Amino acid sequence: MKKEIRIDKNTLKKFMDVSGGKVFLLPVILTLVLAAAIWYFFLPPLNLKSSAFWMFLAFLLIVYIVLSGLYASVKKQQAALKFPSYALILIVICYILMMLYSTRIFHAKKYSEILQVQEASIEVIPSVSGSSSIALMDTASAERLGDRRIGSLTDVVSQFNVSSYMQINYHDTPVKVAPLAYDGFFKWNANRSSGIPGYVLVNPVDMSADYVSLQQKMRYVPSAYFSDNLYRKIRFRYPSAMFGNLHFEIDEDGNPMYVASVYDHSIGLFGGTVVTGAILIDPVTGTMEKYEAGTVPQWVDVVYEGDLLCTQYNDHAQLQHGFFNSIFSQTDCRQITTIQSEDEDGDSVRYQDYGYIAKDGDIWMYTGVTSVNGDSSNIGFILANERTSETRFVTCAGADEFSGMKSAEGEVQEKGYIASFPSLINVEGKPAYIMVLKDANGLVKMYAAVDVEQYNTVVTAPTQAECLEKFQALVSDGMPVDTSAFETKTIVIEKIQTMDHDGNTWIYIVDSDRNIYKAKYADVLQMLLVDEGDTVTIATDGTVFTMK
Repeated sequence: MKKEIRIDKNTLKKFMDVSGGKVFLLPVILTLVLAAAIWYFFLPPLNLKSSAFWMFLAFLLIVYIVLSGLYASVKKQQAALKFPSYALILIVICYILMMLYSTRIFHAKKYSEILQVQEASIEVIPSVSGSSSIALMDTASAERLGDRRIGSLTDVVSQFNVSSYMQINYHDTPVKVAPLAYDGFFKWNANRSSGIPGYVLVNPVDMSADYVSLQQKMRYVPSAYFSDNLYRKIRFRYPSAMFGNLHFEIDEDGNPMYVASVYDHSIGLFGGTVVTGAILIDPVTGTMEKYEAGTVPQWVDVVYEGDLLCTQYNDHAQLQHGFFNSIFSQTDCRQITTIQSEDEDGDSVRYQDYGYIAKDGDIWMYTGVTSVNGDSSNIGFILANERTSETRFVTCAGADEFSGMKSAEGEVQEKGYIASFPSLINVEGKPAYIMVLKDANGLVKMYAAVDVEQYNTVVTAPTQAECLEKFQALVSDGMPVDTSAFETKTIVIEKIQTMDHDGNTWIYIVDSDRNIYKAKYADVLQMLLVDEGDTVTIATDGTVFTMK
């Protein structure tokens, strides 16, 4: 015979009011349910080095204390809330102390050593011969081109938006790529069974945009909801990982992938942010793999984001002689350049900006370096590999990027064009800024090249190739001519003319085949004995000549 089990009121009360009514089980259950809900929606990492985790704990303790207090008042019992109250106070105190301990004032030297910077020569800057690696298009221009391309696809534009663009290196060419994104919850719900259909590929060199349609659609993306949300997918797989910089890339076969940088704190609990690796996620299948920093595949371009590299360089350049030196005497202190702009209220503000260079199969972030006084001149540049964090400093005095942009705008001031953030290029051993000039509608109208060392030397042209050709010719005017590759040629002179340019006298000759050659008059004084109609022998590369 089965024995009937009955639970009387007193037993139930003891179950609900543990320890004689002092610690209540019902508030504990409610707090745990709320904790699960908060973790599901806000996804804080379960990691003591995460500030979000400490705030998560503190919030839960506050919730438990409030619920226990309400429960005690209803039960007309005095709840023993000392332990959770003390725990909350302890968490707050520990958090504040560890935040203070992790600051630069106590660990200036460690902060200055996070980023290793190597001295380099100007040869590390891409030369004018590699102009196809120069990505001049800013994000706003890429967005316009991408939106225009998507706008022609009625079945796509009605359901999806274009997400954020990322600068990557694709088949040794710099490109900007952005996936489509769901346009809100209802359109996600309507399209979740099929997924995201493709991505936009923008070529910043020839200013073209293409839409790439995928055979297998992307299901796990940041704009999805619930279990399809990519952040949630990563958090469930790696509950303790501190990750960020989640962005879209494509491999060399054009397959879509998402990349998330994995972080750690190397100083105290909360200081000295470093990248320890990356998580690669296939948005079609949801499969993912975590890589250590030194083992990330070659095709991945961005593991170390530009803002972090800028912060780490500022720490390297300002804290090497101690924290107080960076505040007061500022001996040997430098910083990356900042760009002046206006905020929403019309007030003048300065913010850091940087450009990109495709180099050695990777994307390198570059920006100028100036003194901490914030003047308008550079003392050099840094180039940082966004995949490996390899950073090089090139000494070069000259105008900063903002001054170069203003100089280019001044060259066409009657048109009112606005310069984008420039790229950096090596022209005949001289650093130069090259940038696009846009009209009020954000359309690229011209290209400009500015000499870094003499930023009043500016050339503009309707195409990038012509701009670089004109600037190279301008720079070469003041340099000795390398005649080792010249060919000997006998010509009949039809016309001779001299012109003055930047303090130098140049001689131009036209032969009977209508070819034009030039040379500095001081280098071809034999031309004093030559008249039109004479036959002479010259050495030339097709443009510059010397007398034989």
